[in-house]
This record gives sequence, structure tokens and C-alpha cells, in this order.
Amino acid sequence: MSARKLLFEFEDQKWFPDVIRSGMTDYLRYLLTALNFYKPVSPLILEVLSKTNSTTLIDMCSGGGGAIEQVYNDLREQSNDIIVVVTDKFPNLEAYRFLERKSSGRILYSEKSVDASDVPSELKGVRTIFSGFHHFDPDFAKSVLKNAVDSRSGICIFDGGNKSIWMILGAIFIHPILFFIFTPFFRPFRFSRILFTYLIPLIPLCTMWDGVVSILRLYRPRELLFFVNEINDTSFVWRSGYVKSRFGLSVSYLIGFPEKIN
Repeated sequence: MSARKLLFEFEDQKWFPDVIRSGMTDYLRYLLTALNFYKPVSPLILEVLSKTNSTTLIDMCSGGGGAIEQVYNDLREQSNDIIVVVTDKFPNLEAYRFLERKSSGRILYSEKSVDASDVPSELKGVRTIFSGFHHFDPDFAKSVLKNAVDSRSGICIFDGGNKSIWMILGAIFIHPILFFIFTPFFRPFRFSRILFTYLIPLIPLCTMWDGVVSILRLYRPRELLFFVNEINDTSFVWRSGYVKSRFGLSVSYLIGFPEKIN
């Protein structure tokens, strides 16, 4: 059995308490936004929006919405027409309502659970996944890509971080410090977040575990292109590689769009 199958992330488990999961995704939203981590990918998203004649992003596996909020703010400098719809298998509705208010209704959300491999037909636009694709095993990853191809939807996948021992040590030792310092500043405020961070530290402990597992499960660009080749659909244009984010960290990406728009 492969290491990928042996490892698991708490956030993916159906039995995992929503109160802890929401605390974890709220932290990641705060961290990604504060670091402006995904700023270098904006040109890639704009390219796919242009190639597909779209102004709507369907963000999948949104978590707390931190990555897409930061990217939306960057894209808005280029175009005021862009609208975002955030979705997740386990939607953090309180965070999504907060983002909708904060963006004056330009960031919308789906209240329903959305499976990235079976996106409802009414959700039309370029699909994005930030810090989420490594959660998928290879078969499911291919089904996510095939669903985009079958629906003739552009797709942009981004996963940040270096697959290295230094990243693992950072997840173990830096995350707890950041939780301790910044938790009172996370919005929207939740008393449960204080309880399960400082008194019963389940949120930071589970985040540390998931962070280490995430690093070990990251896909490299050549693996992403292998999934594309397995789908074997020549009507799509694909590109994969790395861009550099802040502090020298890498962001792997895969973008795809139909070669011809019907």
C-alpha cells in the first residue's frame, strides 16, 4: 500500500467535527490572505478567463475562502467584472457569508456540498482549486479533471509549498506559534475557536498533522500532466509548472481550457 493511501487528513473525514474543521480553515484563510501567498498565479487565471470568455470563477474545495479572497482582490485590479462562487464538500457557511458581506456581494457561495468531481451544471465558469488537489488520490484527481473536460470548463489548480524537510519542520514548529499570536484576530469571531485553540488545543494540533501530511502528498507538475495524459482528450490545452511565491516558496500549477470555444 502506498504512503498516499496510508496517510489521511482530519479535514477530509466525514466524522470530523465541523467546529474544529472550521477553526482550521479560518486559520488557513487568515494565513494565506496575510501572506498574499497566491499573488503570482493571477496572470494564469486571467489567461484562462480570457481563453474561455468567462468572468466567473467557481472555486472548489474553498475551505475558509482565504486563497480565493486574496486572488479575487488581485484580479479586481485588472477587471471589475469578475465574480467568484465559493464551494466545498464541507462548506464553512459562516466564513462564506462573511466574505460575501466583505466583498459587497462579488464573492458568492453555494450552501450545498459540492463534489469537485461532479460539479452541478448550474455552476458555470472557470474552476479553481487552491491548496486542495493534494487531498485527492490519483483516481479521484483524474475524475476532477475529466469532469471539467466533459463540461468544457476551464480549470486552474494551484498547490503551494515545497516538498521538503524544512516545510515539514515549519508545519510542526511555526504553526503553533502563529496560532497562539493571531487567533484573536481571526474573523468572524468564534468563542469555540478560543476554546479549542488555547484551552483544548485540537485546532492547532490537527492543523499541524494535516500540514505535514499535505506536504508529503503534494503533486509535482509532471504528475499533474500524467493525469491529463491519462484522460487523453486532445480538445483541451494544458500547461503545468511552478511559480515562485513569497519567501521563495513554490506553487505548483496546472491550467487547462478548451482549444475551441463553442
